[in-house]
Amino acid sequence: MAAPHPPHALPLNPPPEPPPVTDAMARAHRRYWRFNVALIAALMSIGFFVSFVVPALARSLSAVRVAGFRLPFYIGAQGSILVYLVLIAVYIALMQRADCALRRAFDADAASADSATEAAR
Repeated sequence: MAAPHPPHALPLNPPPEPPPVTDAMARAHRRYWRFNVALIAALMSIGFFVSFVVPALARSLSAVRVAGFRLPFYIGAQGSILVYLVLIAVYIALMQRADCALRRAFDADAASADSATEAAR
């Protein structure tokens, strides 16, 4: 059995360094992810309510009448699926807007970096 080799002082293939990020882009990323987490928390709270609270209240909801008919439990179950689809559509729409805002921030940051490079010449 061979003796273990001592570790190298420097790694053979160090990971590449990420490019420097300006303060404006760091703020834009923080806003983006803060919005993303808040949106997910809100939508998951609605999903929790529809999944657990509404079925727990199903017996009391059976007295509710919609267009003259009692609201049976299976309508609530089918309605929850529709609510989930709406939640997905809302998430997609709002995240596309957030992605566009982040892209605009990136483009503005790139334009200011280009103008700073031109001014330095």
